[in-house]
Amino acid sequence: MNSIAPMSTRAGRQAQASSSYSILLRTVRDAGLLRRRRGFYISVFAALAAGLGGAVTGFVLLGDSWFQLLIAAALGIIFTQLAFLAHEASHRQVFESGKANDRAGRLLANLAAGISYQWWMTKHSRHHANPNTVGKDPDIEQDTVSFLPEQAAGRRGIMAWFTRRQGYLFFPLLLLEGVNLHITSLRHLFTSPSVKGRALEITSVLTRLGLYIGAVFFFLPPGMAAAFLGVQLAVFGVYMGASFAPNHKGMPLIPKDSKVDFLSRQVLTSRNITGGKLIDSLMGGLNYQVEHHLFPNMPRPNLAKASSIVREYCAAHRIPYTETTLPKSYGIVVRYLNRVGLAARDPFDCPMAATLGR
Repeated sequence: MNSIAPMSTRAGRQAQASSSYSILLRTVRDAGLLRRRRGFYISVFAALAAGLGGAVTGFVLLGDSWFQLLIAAALGIIFTQLAFLAHEASHRQVFESGKANDRAGRLLANLAAGISYQWWMTKHSRHHANPNTVGKDPDIEQDTVSFLPEQAAGRRGIMAWFTRRQGYLFFPLLLLEGVNLHITSLRHLFTSPSVKGRALEITSVLTRLGLYIGAVFFFLPPGMAAAFLGVQLAVFGVYMGASFAPNHKGMPLIPKDSKVDFLSRQVLTSRNITGGKLIDSLMGGLNYQVEHHLFPNMPRPNLAKASSIVREYCAAHRIPYTETTLPKSYGIVVRYLNRVGLAARDPFDCPMAATLGR
């Protein structure tokens, strides 16, 4: 009898949590916030296409000039915004048809941004299913940066030195994130055992990268061409990283085997960034991370209205709803990564000496 009561209680809580999300979802749907906004996306794409056309025209007209680095920076911004659109297409936010969204996403990711759409879909779907969940969310797996104390504890030598300071070095490191994204997506295409449409993905990504790099070196002297690519990739990497980093870093982590209902899991691990329409545009709607995780297929222009509904709903159900400004979020990320990094030890550290020195 004693074992039945807890199971019944857990089942009741799970049913209540499921019902709670269903009510919120119904409220959002009744408000019309899940309807597609194709006009918005057509306008954004047209603006970006015009910007891309202007950048290409400026590139050709400027010729052999160091002012080309301004064009490179502009391209870094435009490519990032196009990547935001690919991200939204992958979530079925743009069109009703899944195939239409995939075609648009593949065009924007592979041929515009130069990053594998299939790689992004695979990685990002895992993240959405288990945000900040240890052992399940690929966004907190160890890379150059350690996101968990146990990851940092395994660092030795120069990596231990880096990890202890990784919060301060995180944003400078984003200067290389553009290169890392391209390399990682290509590695996935060539080495992953299962890639949907592998041949198409490889062909389109390599064609885009080859034509782009070839054009830069054709029109510019080698040194200037290298600087051009460096600036473009640096801006792309910093912009991408600075847009995605504030969303979950420093938010609660969920143990691998924990049973957490969908509503709580998505809200408790996500952070919204305030700042009005300017931030909405700069971050491509990623600043409404709570709503994006609760309703992944919600079009970008509807997220702001949904945030008011979700904020009120969370307050009524005593679920912490986190939002802050962009500068404060960066401060949180830096402090969190430095705190994690303290677990890193140099191989020459002597535990006995550390004990005696206290």
